[in-house]
Amino acid sequence: MSFEHLLVDHAGAHVTITLNRPQQRNALSLQLIQELARAFEQIATTDATGVVLAANGPVFSAGHDFRDVGGKSLEEVALLVSTCADLMQLIGRVPQVVVAKVHALATAAGAQLVASCDLAVAADGAGFAAPGGKGGWFCHTPMVAIARDVGRKRAMEIALTGDVIDAATALDWGMVNRVVPTDELDRATLDLLTAATRGSRHSKSRGKAVLHEQLAMSQQEAYAHAVQVMAEASQHPDAQEGVAAFLEKRHPHWQP
Repeated sequence: MSFEHLLVDHAGAHVTITLNRPQQRNALSLQLIQELARAFEQIATTDATGVVLAANGPVFSAGHDFRDVGGKSLEEVALLVSTCADLMQLIGRVPQVVVAKVHALATAAGAQLVASCDLAVAADGAGFAAPGGKGGWFCHTPMVAIARDVGRKRAMEIALTGDVIDAATALDWGMVNRVVPTDELDRATLDLLTAATRGSRHSKSRGKAVLHEQLAMSQQEAYAHAVQVMAEASQHPDAQEGVAAFLEKRHPHWQP
């Protein structure tokens, strides 16, 4: 894969995608969003089990590139934000576990990108914000993902004040899974991804998909859907192997 604004590195079972527009604070231009979508689409077809989403430079991502917004038509801006929304939903659909490795500030669509990942590990100096609340262009689309992580009252505070919340607050509010010193960020991210990708790849990818599906349902609908899927999943060879291995007190052998 060849990209202008991304670095993509395959190492064993994992792939690292690194935002690489440091001079532009990794602002999500239309081109960068399209490159990210293409990278995730291609990785989805591989035998990789996990993806780390990282960034180079002093900022994780400053959100939308305002050069794609200033003076643009309604149609042009609509294309930008809809393409970005499609990317965020794509991250939830790829079969791999996606972990954001956040070393620094993530704002607006940059915070949306973190919130859209399955898991997130942050350095203790990182911060998160939806700064549109301070200005004239409210962070409507970033708050779709952020609100689903933190809940209504906290989402309102993030959106209306536009203030940066620090990494410790982001952890307390449910926006990230771990906060560690910067020099431990690589190891903590790898440890979490390794733990989250062990076991049957088929079971894990189906589980991720169904979890996203049922979160959009009422509790009654979610149970009905999960009951059907769980019963059907019991017939898959990996499920049968997992049960047999447990009963026979041996290590399971998963399908490729």
